[in-house]
Amino acid sequence: MIMSTTISPAQRLVPGLIERAGQSPVTPKADPAIDEPRFSDMVSDLLNSVNQLQNESAGIQKAFLAGEEVELHQMMIKAEEAGLAMDLLLEIRNKLVNAYNEIMKMPL
Repeated sequence: MIMSTTISPAQRLVPGLIERAGQSPVTPKADPAIDEPRFSDMVSDLLNSVNQLQNESAGIQKAFLAGEEVELHQMMIKAEEAGLAMDLLLEIRNKLVNAYNEIMKMPL
């Protein structure tokens, strides 16, 4: 039996984030050598995926402007995907900055 899996737009914009978010909370392990995903790795993956989408969008736009055979709707889809990914990245950054500011306001 073949099961088809659908990829949501969030999974395409931020590969791996949905799977990581569905994991159980991280508990400290006795062995630090176990390879757990770190927050910095997740942020790095997010930045890389947004950068890749931006580069793909720029590449297809350059090809369109150079007169190559590029479908207009494909170019618009890539541009919209890149724009949404950037909006998501900016919202995540804003939430992180707000969380940092709230933590800094807490008394010791």
